[in-house]
Amino acid sequence: MRGVHDIGGLAGGPIERSEHEVTLSEKRVDAILTLLAGGRVMRVDELRRGIEEMGPGVYDELTYYERWIASVANILIEKGVLSVDEIGRRMEEVRAAHDNAPPRHEGRGGGTA
Repeated sequence: MRGVHDIGGLAGGPIERSEHEVTLSEKRVDAILTLLAGGRVMRVDELRRGIEEMGPGVYDELTYYERWIASVANILIEKGVLSVDEIGRRMEEVRAAHDNAPPRHEGRGGGTA
């Protein structure tokens, strides 16, 4: 049975080949995985397994790096490194800090999170 990620040989739409500027949040997700793998907390094959286990609704709605961070979070929960409550509390802290932060300006030191 095919997983949602396994689209080899299926008809698909055109491939977007243009480059895009990597966002700060994408760089952060990449850095998190690099640190976790380098610290031997998780392996890239675990990341891939986590992504491949996502259901069609989740997989299709997430961006490339959103799939990565969702997989990382699930693996860390699975391994007991973090709990769902810890992640939820931290997400609320970040959301509150973001909502209360002054507007950011593009340019030197700016960018998107």
